[in-house]
Amino acid sequence: MITYIIIALTVLVSFLCFQNHELFQKLKFNPVMVRKDKQYYRMITHAFVHVDWTHLLVNMFVLYFFGRAVEYYFSFYFGQMSTLFYILLYFGGIVVSNFWSLEKHKNNYNYNAVGASGAVSAVLFAFIFFAPWELLYFFGIIPIPGILFGIGYLYYSYKMTKQNTDQVAHDAHLLGAVFGFVLPMILKPGLLQHFIHELISIF
Repeated sequence: MITYIIIALTVLVSFLCFQNHELFQKLKFNPVMVRKDKQYYRMITHAFVHVDWTHLLVNMFVLYFFGRAVEYYFSFYFGQMSTLFYILLYFGGIVVSNFWSLEKHKNNYNYNAVGASGAVSAVLFAFIFFAPWELLYFFGIIPIPGILFGIGYLYYSYKMTKQNTDQVAHDAHLLGAVFGFVLPMILKPGLLQHFIHELISIF
């Protein structure tokens, strides 16, 4: 249910921002406004704002498919704490994914970011943690084991962060992914053994 609520809220806020540019400006992530103007709420609100329908639908499509599965895994392993921990995963992914940009662009008034990509990356990599060999469909067509996709995703995000040649927040993808992968082990260290068992299960 939490996944559905997040999707509904994100679609609603994004739609309102499509119609209201002033609201978009108030909710987007801007490091200078966060640090110097103490508008800390932007660390969260930017994840509910998207550039356009394509940006929104891609993020929500990924969240829809993997969020429900992660909710199931959390329910199985964390019991009554599963809802709270899932919220921690998603909103923690939102905040942590922008740590790099918050420092890197602390004096750059022109740097802005929107979108739930960091949080969605956290959810996706939590799924990979629990089911590393489950097939993911790259571009919706090419099947690839989750663990291999994850390694490629991290490498690509790291390289693109270093190159900084486009307008995509690859650093947010990278940090969100790492956060989502390690959080289950932080919450329940014994899950590391589960991951190792799953990883070697095909050999």
